Amino acid sequence: MKHTKKLGDSLKQEAVLIISALLALLSTIAVPPDRRYLSYIDWHTLALLFSLMVVVSGLSEHQGLKAIAYRLIALTPHKRGRASALVALTFFSSMLITNDVALITFVPLTIITFTAGEDRSYLLYTIILETVAANVGSALTPVGNPQNLFLYNHYNLDFLTMATSMAPYVGGGALLLLVLLAFIPKKREEGETAHPPQVDVDSREIMRYSALFVVAILAVFRVVPVFIALAAIIILSEKRLLKSVDYSLLATFVALFVLVGNLGRLEMIEAIISAYLEGREFLLALILSQIVSNVPATLLLAQFSDNAIELLRGVNAGGCGTLIASMASVISFRFYVKSEPGRAFTYLLLFTLVNILFTILFITIHTIS
Repeated sequence: MKHTKKLGDSLKQEAVLIISALLALLSTIAVPPDRRYLSYIDWHTLALLFSLMVVVSGLSEHQGLKAIAYRLIALTPHKRGRASALVALTFFSSMLITNDVALITFVPLTIITFTAGEDRSYLLYTIILETVAANVGSALTPVGNPQNLFLYNHYNLDFLTMATSMAPYVGGGALLLLVLLAFIPKKREEGETAHPPQVDVDSREIMRYSALFVVAILAVFRVVPVFIALAAIIILSEKRLLKSVDYSLLATFVALFVLVGNLGRLEMIEAIISAYLEGREFLLALILSQIVSNVPATLLLAQFSDNAIELLRGVNAGGCGTLIASMASVISFRFYVKSEPGRAFTYLLLFTLVNILFTILFITIHTIS
């Protein structure tokens, strides 16, 4: 029974990888493997993702991110201040360490902060706002999320173009987050949460991984060749951190590259997308993201459009909406349900309502801009 339960848990955790791999395998029936398969895979994007995961793992492993969080929380004596600090941390950190890593880092910290005492009110609400903050904030930079990193490389975009294109959406989203945070009362914290614990930080290790993070960022901005940066990060990092890399995410990307590469070679799919995509990139990207998630939507639609900016806006706006619109949102959901069993429906209901507000906001911004 224990082995069956473990297998079931593993299958649930890797559901996205399994589904992606099965779909990729099925697509090989329509398009048998050939030399073009290698051209499907964006090796630069995979190398950058791997590098960032190793470096962020090092910063997290040596308590760097947690120390920053605790210091900020210590400055906020009431519940709204704590929630605002955590949402702000998630919003701004997602721009540099990706939306999923930001949520992996700060959602558990949020649960600890809000459950240390007896009062758990606004835990669910704060985690939902953090999730939106990660998806909105990450839209501003090439390293904020996987779809941005792919589009940045695929269309050879520059940072300023990407940032200015997404600034109205990110700015509007930030203002709406501030409005929603105002619904949390200014109730002073009591007990353990009033004084967050001190964190022992290894300064030398933090300096090492901060330097490697700079190397990774220079590779993103094409100052340093990607594979030289990758080699440096592998050689100079602790080897045990290589085990912490989310290889299932990388494998999922490979499967998706194969799937969308094969779909792009099917005449029927090509004809349908080509007929409807031009001039509707934003709306179709947003809608498709709600159904298959914004990363697969990006990989598929990028094959049929030269309008990088509209796709960029559409898939990032599409990250808000359904729970699967951005796979990073699933991370928060899993953390919360594990902490608060039996409240999954309540979470999904409030999550959907909040995300509808942001989707309406982004459509409005796109319409008037």
